Amino acid sequence: MDTPPSYAQHFDALYYATGCGMPYERNTKWLSFFGGIADRIVSDIQPHTVLDAGCAMGFLVEALRERGVEAWGVDISPYAISQVHPSIREFCRVGSIAEPFERRYDLIVCIEVLEHMPAEEGERAIANLCAHSDDILFSSTPNDFKEATHFNVQPPEHWAERFARYGLIHDLDFDASFVTSWAMRFTRRNWPAHRMVREYERQLAHLREENRQLRGALQEARNRSDLAQLAAERDAIQQALHQVSSERDALQQLVRGYEQGKFIRFMRWLKRLTTKTK
Repeated sequence: MDTPPSYAQHFDALYYATGCGMPYERNTKWLSFFGGIADRIVSDIQPHTVLDAGCAMGFLVEALRERGVEAWGVDISPYAISQVHPSIREFCRVGSIAEPFERRYDLIVCIEVLEHMPAEEGERAIANLCAHSDDILFSSTPNDFKEATHFNVQPPEHWAERFARYGLIHDLDFDASFVTSWAMRFTRRNWPAHRMVREYERQLAHLREENRQLRGALQEARNRSDLAQLAAERDAIQQALHQVSSERDALQQLVRGYEQGKFIRFMRWLKRLTTKTK
């Protein structure tokens, strides 16, 4: 890449220190995170060759190579590539993922990259990724608009449509949440339309049933909560009635005492009066 795109200047040392939620550097947190992703890629996808498109400091490339996978990385940031571990430096380079690659790969991984690219550049990147692999593990935040370098934040269905235009379809049976909760795997399937519709309807039916059961469970919980609240209100009312009853009894006793006192005082007065008349 002779002339880097203008947005490349944003991804310098300051960005990696402050723009990723926590400092993006070689530490236990990040190495463990990418090590976990590498484990799942090896066990669930089993590729021989992998390209990490937007590899940053090469942590995933490093983890994959430690697990016997031929992995390479490319990133737009000269600073990030300068931080790649010496053991894998020859496998990572500065470049744009929108520019053609040197070869095809069993798998291309693209984690939280396309939202950092202007829309037109992102479209070129998707076309390029799809031209160099039939299997892409992809993640792009659907809701973080506040990050200054997020030029192209889109919902998952946007990306699914864009990849489908190049023949790669969202694999609904693959759980990519080990990357992020919104991650997806796109694969090329030479299926007729009716087969694809069947697969999507199967997943839709599953999600509808899951939604129905969850709504039912939520309603039951609300009903139990309502009953518990009614029981608490009943107990509070009974306690208040008991207190009122106790206060009434005390007042009645006071009145009786007062009336008894008046009667005694009257009898004493009557006795004194009778004594005087004698």
